[in-house]
This record gives sequence, structure tokens and C-alpha cells, in this order.
Amino acid sequence: MMQDDRRGILRGMAAGLALGALPGGVLAATGERKLGYAIVGLGSYATNQIMPQFKDCDHARLVALVSGTPAKLEKYGSQYGIPKTHRYDYTSFDRIRDNPDIDIVYVVLPNSLHAEYVVRAAQAGKHVMCEKPMAVSVAECRTMIAACRKAGRKLMIGYRSRFEPYNRLAIELARGGHVGATRIITAEHGFDAQPGQWRLDRAMSGGGSLMDIGIYSLNALRYLSGEEPVLVSAVEATDRGDPRFRTVEDRIDFHLRFPSGILGNGVSSYSSNHNAYRVTGTKGWIGMEPATPYEGQAMRINKDWKTEPRVLPPARKNQFVGQLDHLAECVKTGREPIVAGEEGLRDMLVIEAIYRSAREGRAVVPGVA
Repeated sequence: MMQDDRRGILRGMAAGLALGALPGGVLAATGERKLGYAIVGLGSYATNQIMPQFKDCDHARLVALVSGTPAKLEKYGSQYGIPKTHRYDYTSFDRIRDNPDIDIVYVVLPNSLHAEYVVRAAQAGKHVMCEKPMAVSVAECRTMIAACRKAGRKLMIGYRSRFEPYNRLAIELARGGHVGATRIITAEHGFDAQPGQWRLDRAMSGGGSLMDIGIYSLNALRYLSGEEPVLVSAVEATDRGDPRFRTVEDRIDFHLRFPSGILGNGVSSYSSNHNAYRVTGTKGWIGMEPATPYEGQAMRINKDWKTEPRVLPPARKNQFVGQLDHLAECVKTGREPIVAGEEGLRDMLVIEAIYRSAREGRAVVPGVA
């Protein structure tokens, strides 16, 4: 090998190592540019669950922060090496249009603010990830979808479980008839909500447990069946003497009938602890408990009168990393996300039907997307 060639290769290796050492990792392992995310809202979920995941992403990096609390911008800006030019408050948010480092905006705000910031992000020319529930009404969901479509930008909803290996396997097995034709699906989610949280204020949350933890039950019934419900019935039980529930519901149980005849039973609660689902077919069942936590999912399968655990090898990407990378890949390739805005709209159509059924004491036909 010629000396000049050897020197050129060494210089190239050194440059590659230097780029890899840059904060946030500017280039993916393939040499492609990682797409930049701006996180809007620096609450517990964003700072403890989402932001630490970027270090393991192949296609995404954290480049900007948006918060109304200067101390948070300083703290997390310093922690993640975000320059002051890439830190915004809510009044300066629209200036993100002038920052080419920002490709995607991730809205992690109280539910009532989702629609506003998704629309503003799209108008600023950015693709958008929005936390679930997508919004507080069907009308808002439609507005968000229309705004992103008009701007020619992707809209994805943060359904992290769709990127979690056990949930992905459960979908494959349930829809593939592994335990026979599905007859009944049960899903229950709940926790003991502590006072003083924005989620207990209807003006910010849009509702109670159903708009929060209950959406995991609803979404599981839909993704495990692969169908949209044609009839909804529900009953609510809330102790209005409990100061936590002055404006929002506590427990709500709902029942869905799907076109194929599958029956879905969902539980949502702010005063009891649940995290499980079961798909029961004609030849056995698939059970997950816990089903949708941040980590530690566990699966059991009953087939041929035997119940055994199903243990998967460790995944290279966890559900958070998979979610962040998926939208970035969709932006690069032009594909639609598997949980695009229409998925959030479909959940909200059923949520509105559940609330109406519980309020009116009768079965309700949900709207269509």
C-alpha cells in the first residue's frame, strides 16, 4: 500500500471517530445523518423515559428543547449538550422553523395542548410525534391530521407498545390464529393516581383514567383483534367524594363488539392496579402480565392444555428507541408510520363512544375515521 494512501485512510478513520464522538451522534452507523428531534415539554415522561433513549438510536438524535421553565432548559440543556440557540420557550416556539437541525418535534405536553403544538410544528415545516392520547376530541384529531397533511409532514402517535417485542409477537400470534380463532380479548390497566397531578384536571387532560392509562386497554383490544369496533357499551364508577375525582372519572369498564364477532372487555382505573391482557381463542389463550410497562413484559401461552412461558431474547432496541427511530426512518424513506395520526383518531372515536355510552346508559355505534 502506498504511503499516501495509508495516510488518507488513517485521516478518514480519525474523521469518522471524531464525528462519532460529537454530542448526539451526528451520523448514524451507515454514515447517514441522524434526524434531529426537539422535545416539547420537559416533564417526567420526557426527561426520564424519552430523552435518555436517544443515545441508542440509529436514526434519531436530540437537538432541541422546549419548556416554559428556564431552570429545566438550563439543566437538561447542559446535560444533553443542547446549545442555548436550540432552547426555546413556548412564546419563541415558532422560531423552530428557522432551525435546520430540527427535523421532528415530539409533543409531550398535557393532552389539551397537543393539538395546538402539533399544528404549530407542522406550520413550522416539521414532522411531528405526538404523545397519546392524540388530543381531547375527534375534532382536534382531524385538525391535526389536516394540518400535517397540508404541510406535507408526517404525523405519528407515541404508541410505544407497538415497538415492544412481546406486544409485537402477541399481535402476530393472535391475528395468525396460534390459539385458534379469537373469541374474547380482555385488557385491564390502572394505577392509584396521586393527587395534585395535571391528569386529574379535566381542563388539561380531557378526561380521567380512560384518557390516560385506559388508552392502553383500548389500543390493545384494537391491535390484538386487528379490527375496529362496531358497537360500544360502558359503565363508570367514580366516588365524587374523593377530591381526586372532582372533574374526572375513576373507573370505567367498556365492552366492544368487533365485526368478526370478537368481544373485547376493557378496564380503566385510577384507584386500582392492573397491567394485563389475554387473548382467548378456540384452542387456548395468549396472556401478558405485565403487558405494557416500560420494561419487564411477561408472556404465557396456553395451548393443547399446556401453559408455558414464552421468553424472547433481549432486543437490540427497546420500545422507546424503536419508536423514535421508526418515525425518523419513515421521514427518510417516505413510508407512513404504523401508528400515524389516523390511529390516534380511531382511538378517540371509540373513547368518545365509551363516554357517551356511560353517560347515556346504552350501547353506542362509534364514529368512523
